[in-house]
Amino acid sequence: MTPFPPDRLDAILARHDIATATLSAGSADADTFVQLSRELAELDPVVAGIRAYRAADANFRGVVALIDEPGSDPEMRALAAEEKPEAEAMLEAAHRALQLMLLPKDAADEKSAILEVRAGTGGDEAALFAGDLFRMYAKYAEAKGWKVEVISESEGTVGGYREIVAEVKGRGVFARLKFESGAHRVQRVPETETQGRIHTSAATVAVLPEAEEVDIVINESDLKIDTMRAQGAGGQHVNKTESAIRVTHLPSGIVVFVQEERSQHKNRARAMSLLRAKLFDAERTAKDAARAADRKAQVGSGDRSERIRTYNFPQARVTDHRINLTLYKLPEILDGTALDELVDALVTEHQAELLAAEGMA
Repeated sequence: MTPFPPDRLDAILARHDIATATLSAGSADADTFVQLSRELAELDPVVAGIRAYRAADANFRGVVALIDEPGSDPEMRALAAEEKPEAEAMLEAAHRALQLMLLPKDAADEKSAILEVRAGTGGDEAALFAGDLFRMYAKYAEAKGWKVEVISESEGTVGGYREIVAEVKGRGVFARLKFESGAHRVQRVPETETQGRIHTSAATVAVLPEAEEVDIVINESDLKIDTMRAQGAGGQHVNKTESAIRVTHLPSGIVVFVQEERSQHKNRARAMSLLRAKLFDAERTAKDAARAADRKAQVGSGDRSERIRTYNFPQARVTDHRINLTLYKLPEILDGTALDELVDALVTEHQAELLAAEGMA
């Protein structure tokens, strides 16, 4: 168990004291007040972790000192020897908790997210599976108290979706959903299959952190904006005004299309939000690739072509291939109630890799 550098812990405590004093003085302007409030919200649990660690460390040192003191009362030394395993376990737990708190934070973790689910190989069955996945995330979001708003959708011919894009709004959405990006595979007998044969199809999920205007600056001169009539399933016009918006970002070639709202103004706002998220994700991906150039193992690289999970209906099992975890809870996972078991395992694995990268494992 490697001790933490005291200077690092003292610097965090000092910064917490300064931020607290500044807010208490009431002299901060509105922007500074908001910034310091957010900083304190992040620092408060870390400060509590530092104090818990230092208290556990002092307790353990006191127990060891009493055991090692030859002139101490034999009965007290015996009691201290009995207390040592528990004191050591408490110190190790506090050390581990503080380690996790001090890991580099993903600045996007607290953000809302853009969720994209697209049918892959498998025709109608892939579209149905894409619908299953979207409903899974929608139910999971509802249980978390998040809000889901569809930005655009293209329904499959027999149900499900060829493609659906939605905003998932809430605190910490991206932190919980970011490892869902990748190719999801399903193995099941389609309802139209008369011979009872198992078919394999796929859908692709992308989860992007929602970007604010301060995160990504977009020049109007870089945009090509087209308006058109919104269309429904089968291509029929669903309204007679040109409310649908297609925005092309010329430097990157990224194109977004939104038609869910009847108002052109609302569709444009949603299109710009989606474009910012895509540009922000591209920027983050480039930075992550540069940082991870010398690291082979990553949980959830975000590669949209990476097969990350298989849903096997005949055996009611779900396997996440990145961490070799299999759960025989397929109905509960698709219902959103057991998805946390997969998410928690992925987060734990990711934390272990970060600890190893920081030399703290």
